[in-house]
Amino acid sequence: MVMMHDGSTTLIIFEVFLLVLASAICSGLNIAFMSLDMSDLKRKAKLGNKQAIRVLPLRHRTHLILGSILFTNVAAVSVSSLVLNQKLEGWMAGLISTVLIVVFGEVIPQALFSKDPLGWSSRFAPLIKVMVAITFIMSKPLQILLDRLFPRQRSTLQTRRELGLLIAEHQFDKSSELDEDEAEIMRGALSLSEKRVRDIMTDIRHTYWLGSETVLDGPKIDELKEQGYSRIPIFDAKLTKCYGLLLMKDMVDIDFDDNHYEVQDLTLHPTQLVGSMTALDTMFRKFIGAKSHLIPIEKDDQIIGIITIEDLLEEIIGHEIEDETDRLKQRG
Repeated sequence: MVMMHDGSTTLIIFEVFLLVLASAICSGLNIAFMSLDMSDLKRKAKLGNKQAIRVLPLRHRTHLILGSILFTNVAAVSVSSLVLNQKLEGWMAGLISTVLIVVFGEVIPQALFSKDPLGWSSRFAPLIKVMVAITFIMSKPLQILLDRLFPRQRSTLQTRRELGLLIAEHQFDKSSELDEDEAEIMRGALSLSEKRVRDIMTDIRHTYWLGSETVLDGPKIDELKEQGYSRIPIFDAKLTKCYGLLLMKDMVDIDFDDNHYEVQDLTLHPTQLVGSMTALDTMFRKFIGAKSHLIPIEKDDQIIGIITIEDLLEEIIGHEIEDETDRLKQRG
């Protein structure tokens, strides 16, 4: 082994330290920079994230940045080996150089930078620009070649189930900005397209409805009040046709004690029939189109039940919505 003076030893250690540090930064940046998703960066930049705004222009030139970082890293590794080889025997220089580069120039920085890739990429954005300027003559041709061999891929969107899993992670993570109710509503909304109207409708056997020729007198009105419904569907006897909806509020000013009316004599609000296999996410547009909060459900030209806007909302939030009438029925 070649003997070294103290001053020369200190200089060698300092040089190797700087070279290993440069290699470590390049190695960490390589992992951090390449792990950044372009779509995620764009979303964060639109939301005003300063780190994403700083890194996004660099991420657009992926192959140029990649070439610059790798050229700088290889140069630092090569020079560190040469520096050690001048002062130490060949095998000793190779062993020390390998240990230093693998442990301190690769493993540790990659583990560190992978914990916060956006943060580290943002902090070293100015240094990345310097690397690009220094290695431009070599990295630019490499970028052109890589751009032709590996064109930029289109961003892929998450599937409905993947989005559901992401929301579920927020729901059970206390550090999430979403509270439990928000996450539950999102998951409920995502599941609407997988469910059908028949899954949540009120079966016709449990539906309170009237015929068009039903006589409305005092006792019948009392019966309607006991039911507690604000809307009552009017069907024919064969349950093949819906004449419309009878609204209780329309009968407030009518004297049924001295006058008898048939249902068809009153104002009936039109609605439309919906097939039993209609997806729940489509039902919002159906309700808007029908301009009604209650829609009858049909199957094979036969009315088999009804669905209300309340049923749909309950499916989204995952809880039953009870009004004052529901509580009175439970007490009774």
